[in-house]
Parts: sequence; C-alpha cells; structure tokens
Amino acid sequence: MKKYLLFIVITALLTACDDLLNVTPGSDMTDEGFWKSETDLKGACNRMYQQFTSGNHDTRADDQVSGSPNKISTGQRTLQDASEADWKDPYDRIFLANNIIDKAAASPVAEAVRDRYIGEAMFFRAWYHFDLVQKYGDVPLVTKVFESGEDPDLSMPRTPREEVIQQCYQDLEFAAAKLPTFASWTTTDEFDRRRVTRSAALALEVRIALFEGTFQKYHNINGGANWKAHLQKAISAFELLRSEGHTLYTASSGALKPYQALFFDESQITNKEFIFGKAYGPNGGSGTGYTNHSYTGDSEGTYMVTRKMIDMYLYADGLPIEKSPLRIANEECFNNVFGVDHNSAALPDGKGQRDPRALMTFWTILDPLEKDATYGWIGAGKGDYLPFRTNSAATVAYNLKKRFKGSLWGASKDYTDIIIIRWAEMLIAYAEALYEVNGSISDAQLDETVNALRTRAGFSARLTNTFATSNGLNMLEEIRRERTIELMAENLRYYDLLRWKTAETELTKAVLGAKFAPEDNGTVQDLSRLVGADGKSNGESVMTSNTQQNVFVIEYPSTRKFDAARDYLYPVPPYEIAHSDGNVTQNPNWN
Repeated sequence: MKKYLLFIVITALLTACDDLLNVTPGSDMTDEGFWKSETDLKGACNRMYQQFTSGNHDTRADDQVSGSPNKISTGQRTLQDASEADWKDPYDRIFLANNIIDKAAASPVAEAVRDRYIGEAMFFRAWYHFDLVQKYGDVPLVTKVFESGEDPDLSMPRTPREEVIQQCYQDLEFAAAKLPTFASWTTTDEFDRRRVTRSAALALEVRIALFEGTFQKYHNINGGANWKAHLQKAISAFELLRSEGHTLYTASSGALKPYQALFFDESQITNKEFIFGKAYGPNGGSGTGYTNHSYTGDSEGTYMVTRKMIDMYLYADGLPIEKSPLRIANEECFNNVFGVDHNSAALPDGKGQRDPRALMTFWTILDPLEKDATYGWIGAGKGDYLPFRTNSAATVAYNLKKRFKGSLWGASKDYTDIIIIRWAEMLIAYAEALYEVNGSISDAQLDETVNALRTRAGFSARLTNTFATSNGLNMLEEIRRERTIELMAENLRYYDLLRWKTAETELTKAVLGAKFAPEDNGTVQDLSRLVGADGKSNGESVMTSNTQQNVFVIEYPSTRKFDAARDYLYPVPPYEIAHSDGNVTQNPNWN
C-alpha cells in the first residue's frame, strides 16, 4: 500500500469541486484550515458519496449475461487478470474515511454533529473493508491515517478476516448509535436524502453478518468455530432494524404494480422500503451538471438474464419446475415460459402460470407494458420488443423489465436513484439466518418474511412447514430461492454462490438463453446453438431435466470451469505483493 499515501487522499478531498454535492473548492484551502465547521465535515463526507459506485449489472454469476463471457463466471481468469482497481480503489476510500474520522475528532463543532459525520465515514470504512474481504479473504485492516511514507504499517501483512469483520461491526455499531434515524430524516433534497442513517448501518451489519456466517459455515473457516455467532449478529441487527419504521412498498404507480414501482419512488418519506442507495440527478435532465447512469439503456440489449433464472420462479401452485403439474413440457413460443401465449394472453387452465414477479421482471413479446410512453419499450423509441433480433449473446436471453424506464433510455440518461439495500433483502436475510442457526423456521416467521414478499407481489401460494414437508421441498433451498427471485438482477447472486459454496456446481453448467420459435418473428443466425431433441447442441450435451428444445445456448459447459481450491477468492494483484515487501501473500493456487 506504500503508493497510496495520505497526501494523495487529502489532495483529492480538498481539491474536489462538485456543485451537486456541495464539496467546498480547495483552491485557497489547507488541511489545517479545514475541519472547522459542520459545512467542512459535510463537504468532506460528500466526497465518499461521490466516489461510491453502485454497479448496474453483474455478470460474474449465472443470472446475467452480456455480449461476451465474463472471465470470472467462466473460470478463465488468470493471475494477469488480477485487477489493480479491485484492491486499490477500496483502500483509497478507506484512507479517505480514516482521514475524516481522524480530523473530525478534533473539530470544534458540537459533539453530536461531529459524531454524525464520523459515523458516515465509519459506515463507508466498513463497506469497503467488507468488499475486500468478500473478494480476497484476509486483507490488511487499515484504521489509521498514515502521516509519512515511511510508516511501516504501509507494508503490513494481511489481517485475519475475523478481525476485519469484527472491526466492521464496531464501525457500524458506532454509526448506528450516532446517525440520524430513518424516521427523523425527512429532507427532500435529491442528494441529502441518500445520506446514510441508523437504518443503513444496521442493514449493512445484517448483510455482512449473513455473508460471513454462511461463508464460514460452508467453507469451514476456523474449524467452524465462529459462524453461528455471525449469524446471531445478523439476527440481532435485524431485530434492532425492525423498529426503525421500514415496510414493504405497496403503492402502485400507473401501469406499475408495487414490486415494480418501488424502484422509481425516490422519496424516503413515501418509500419506506429504501434503506440505502446511490443518488443520481438532479432528476429531469442529462449532460453537464447531472450525474446519471445507463441502467435502462443497458437493459435493452447489453445485459440480459439467463433461462436458469427464469426456471427458478415457482408456478402458481407454489411448486418448482421439477414438481409442478403446471409446467409446460413442450413450449411452443418464447412467451410460454411465463404462462402466456404469443400475444401475452394467459394460457388456459392456468398452464405455465408463475409467481407474478416473473411477468413484473421480464419482457414478453407484445407485453402489455410495451406501449407505455414512460416505462415501456415505446418510451425508448425502440419499436416492438423482439428477442433474437441479432446474434448477440445479449439479445438471446431475457430482457429486464424490472427498473426499466423507457423514457430514460440511452447512454447515461437515467437519473433514477439506485437502491443498494432495501427492506425486502432484510426480511429474507432474517429468514435465512434463522434457519441456518436453528435448523428450522416457524410458520409465523415465514409469514413475516417469505410470505410477506409473496403477498406484496400478489402471489397467493404460501410457504409453510406443512406445505414443504408434504411436497418434499427443502426449506433452506426454498428460502434461498425466495431470495434469488425477490432480488433478481440486484447484483447479489455472485456472492450468494460464494458464501453457499455452490459456485463450483452452478458456474460449471451451460448458460442457456431463451426459447427460439420462428413464428415469434425473431432472427437467429447460428441455428447450431439451439438445443436439439437429443439435448445436444454442436455435439455437446446441455440437457437437464428442465431444458426445452430450441433454447439458445449462450455458453457451453466445456467453456466453463470453477476451481474450488482457487476461485472462491480473487487473486491479489502482484503489484500489491511486491510493494508490501512481500508481507502480503497470494491467495491459494493463484500462480
């Protein structure tokens, strides 16, 4: 870490000038002349929000695909692919947080004001240390300001992950005690409303503790000594969060049902599901002076969702594809997988009908929302929705309707705030932690969590212990399924596979796209990539018990691998090892 000296961070802080975030210009400022007022402390913390990135799409797992295979998903990564930014950027931001914590502690402002901004910095310090642990395991724990490039701690070795995670908990518990509550934070400012609150600190603690508890359990870290304590920490943090006033969003908006509309209501006053996210805007424009993203444009033809994820959606009877009599054995068109015909009309006798979230999350041909001027395909000026319109991997799977706002289509035109943590995630995390700790979950707890999510979506099938037992369902698998469905394409799937230690199984399978039918008026150039009646494509078997004939093969099993002895952790960039005087060591089997 020697090259990331404090003066670089201070320079970035004090010379930053962003009108949207009210960062004070630093042309006539010294570090000694700063930190004197709440305006100074807020301006310093604004830099952390400015640097925070949300990530529109993540193709490292088995849920989302783009035009070319992801090297992490396919196991094709080499040591030369180790990203310097994956290591460097979090430490840059940890250094910034440490500087704020250190300097704010001596600020002459009121104690409550001082502690509030120290709490913001501690939230982000915990966020980035956790990000590093998820990727690398043991990492150097940095909680001090480096005053000199000669400080020996700049070459410190890796700290055991347990110690790093415990520091994350300490930071978040301080933040939770000092930050404003969700209920008290009623600002309508487009950027201030996204500042972290007590709820955000507790929610991040839930997320970290669930990850670490399950990762340690299934990877047998420290002989399995600590995993249960981490999961109990997740349960305890949730129980505190429960009293903060968050609820599932239940308001409809025009053509959108609550599960869809929640992503567009940016008010923390009316959208009590929103816990933490990234601010974009000001709303209503683009170009100079605006901070926008490209989620909607990217969802139109750059990133799509795999057939495997569609097949995870339960049928209307509450049963999975392997068990439900509603399953269509031989789909005739693209739309059949959603229980609708070529015209998006429901099939007779409920055949193929799914959890309603499927039709709220993915586009169908002649989708009822397609012509909506605000949210639909027409709002993007793209004409009718037509899969298979090219031979790109990103157009032969399933397009996301979720979070898609056609009127904001285009590169860097979307100004909708991106939700990073929401109440629904907390509910399903609580259910999972309870089951992992106790080996069981009560029907009342299922009603508070899994069934609350289903009810909000209009899905009447209720998960109970009796239903699971009588239908031969594994309760833990069903809780994990609910998490996957509710949070589909919200970029949590990759780390879920890692912590469950199922990546070695799931990421080695074929990646399949959509069902191709000529009568859908699509065009596909490479017919050899369709699954044949024998379950093969280009001579390679890709058939599972659920695979349909004429489904497009995006990636073949022969092109995918996952080394369980290596790929659960990222490779440390060799540059970092060299510049730590060899104190930072490489992760196992990366050579």
